[in-house]
Amino acid sequence: MEVTAGMVKELRERTSAGMMDCKKALVETSGDMEKAIELLREKGLAKAAKKAGRVASQGLVKLAFSADGKKAAAIEVNSETDFVAKNEEFIDFVSALADLALSSSAADLESFMVLDYKDDGTVQDALNNKIAKIGENMNVRRFARYETPGVVYTGYTHGNGKIGVIVGFETEASYDEIAVMGKDVAMQIASMNPKFIDETAIDPEYIESEKNILVHQALNEGKPANIVEKMVTGRLKKELKETCLIEQKFVKDGEISVCQYIDSFAETIGKSIKVVEMLRYEVGEGIEKKEENFAEEVAKQMNN
Repeated sequence: MEVTAGMVKELRERTSAGMMDCKKALVETSGDMEKAIELLREKGLAKAAKKAGRVASQGLVKLAFSADGKKAAAIEVNSETDFVAKNEEFIDFVSALADLALSSSAADLESFMVLDYKDDGTVQDALNNKIAKIGENMNVRRFARYETPGVVYTGYTHGNGKIGVIVGFETEASYDEIAVMGKDVAMQIASMNPKFIDETAIDPEYIESEKNILVHQALNEGKPANIVEKMVTGRLKKELKETCLIEQKFVKDGEISVCQYIDSFAETIGKSIKVVEMLRYEVGEGIEKKEENFAEEVAKQMNN
């Protein structure tokens, strides 16, 4: 029986084993899914399966940069508990994955997971080994890599890896020249969580959606229809100042905007600087967290 990509995908989802291990198991069992699962379990490659249903919403974000700041990468790896996220072995693992993301040319998560990882086989194999050893469900959630010509990258990690920020500046200045300023801007992004760099980056559909919401808010407040448009324009402008990075008040000096801070710094060193890229990863954002009774969870662990 021919082993298809769909079969490999299904077996991987059911066992959390590496893709190559899944393919080999299916080949050995002539495509019999249940026998392939048994084979993986016998080989100790499906130890992570029992953990796979648990919500992994804790974890770490790690960043990696080239020495000249011309390349940057970020990765988020999740665990079930904050306790594991503070485990030195887990921290080292995530750091190594960040370095791999920086040096590789993987275009997506699927291709990243099949990259070679030291002596453990693939990244997926290494992850499965960590799950089996540490005893918690974990997953590599996302990663990003930047290397735009003419752009220098800096970053900031907050809360021991709970938030990671990369910001890219289009400039002729070196990394060393902009390092302090770059960290300040990255801290701004970590703290204020802007949605856009500036108004030119805003999707027109987003503006229209926000405008409609503000119109309905004003009408529900009983404001006369003939002045609603003017009110909404003012409110929208205020909101955009809060959601656009360079329009925000600078957290270290509320008297100036981020744009003014960057422009002043650029004037000081005599080189133009413009923010052109930014990324902000926060551990677990958007993951539905499952509330569990702590005593029950301990009992589950004891019975595993």
